[in-house]
Amino acid sequence: MNQPALMAILAGGGMAALNDGLLACIFWGVTRGASPERVFQSVSAGLLGREAAMAGGLPTALLGVVLHVVIAIGMATAFVLTAQRVPALLRWPWPLVGLAYGAVLYAVMHGVVVPLSRASAPPFWWPWAMADVGSHLLLCGLPIVWAARYWLVAAPPVRLGG
Repeated sequence: MNQPALMAILAGGGMAALNDGLLACIFWGVTRGASPERVFQSVSAGLLGREAAMAGGLPTALLGVVLHVVIAIGMATAFVLTAQRVPALLRWPWPLVGLAYGAVLYAVMHGVVVPLSRASAPPFWWPWAMADVGSHLLLCGLPIVWAARYWLVAAPPVRLGG
């Protein structure tokens, strides 16, 4: 993998993970009084199951943070690899591509990832549904596509070392 692609993946995935994680912590903190530890334990529930994740304390919360970042990096990797094969994705207006990619991410997360995980889907609640859709479109899709466009098209070459 070339350096611009790696930078696009790390920047886009990092921004998406940070944005989405902050939104979830703020949303659940304000609406339900949930701590960030509890929010990220719910992420680790996808791997461990709800009961084990919630009983695991800080270690399962940290596992949730790692899983959250890995998923976001995977989302960015998928876009960067696709954009390298379909360069039109980097020429079309990036906000439109970003919103569309965010919609794809939402559909994949809720149609594939969550159903295949050990976490049970929470009951539908309109405020969270709207925040979650908005997060995938605006806070994940847009930064991933922006980073890909920046690093694969617009960024000057980066020279590491001497």
